[in-house]
Amino acid sequence: MTNKYLTIYESIVEQIKNGELAPQTLLPSENELKDQYDTSRETIRKALNLLSQNGYIQKVRGKGSIVIDISKFDFPVSGLVSFKELASKMGSKPVTLVNDLALIKPDGYIRQQLQLGGKDLVWKVVRTREMGGEKIILDKDYLCSSLVPSLSEEICADSIYEYLENELKLTISFAKKEIVVEEPTPEDRSLLDLEGFHNVVVIKNHVYLDDATLFQYTESRHRPDKFRFVDFARR
Repeated sequence: MTNKYLTIYESIVEQIKNGELAPQTLLPSENELKDQYDTSRETIRKALNLLSQNGYIQKVRGKGSIVIDISKFDFPVSGLVSFKELASKMGSKPVTLVNDLALIKPDGYIRQQLQLGGKDLVWKVVRTREMGGEKIILDKDYLCSSLVPSLSEEICADSIYEYLENELKLTISFAKKEIVVEEPTPEDRSLLDLEGFHNVVVIKNHVYLDDATLFQYTESRHRPDKFRFVDFARR
């Protein structure tokens, strides 16, 4: 006989998949679900925990359980593609907002990431990606000015990689990636819609040209509910 909590889990998953429970809506309270399914509160909690673990709901302190949009966008972990290339595969057209573009003297952390000397300058580009009216990705790029002598807001709003490859004739080859989960910074809170979220997923990229020259360091900071990161592994 199937455990009762699994039956409840499958029932709620079906309601989410067929649209009866729409994204961003609140599930009924634990008490309401207890009465609806004629079971104990402990059984309801088990079902809700499983829904949360499998990415169907987000538990928000003081609010309850919010249904997550299960039409998430796949971001290939091992691939090296521009946001514009990814966006072309998405149904709703994303908007890129350029928050900051400046030629700067990097701090110690960025100098270390890009293995630069004390006099080297870098382009700092901060962009927010908005989808469905919500700001859900913050991209922070640092590019060596010795290889990228000029950048414009128009280029940054469109595609930096397209400009580097087509105009500057650079051959972008590979990247070293690290994925971490962090608490949002004040900048994250300011530039992303993070109400109810207590973490961001950060992909840190060190990007190299085909001659193994390191030319870019990127932090792509994601709201956790909208994205899943996919890879293909073979034994």
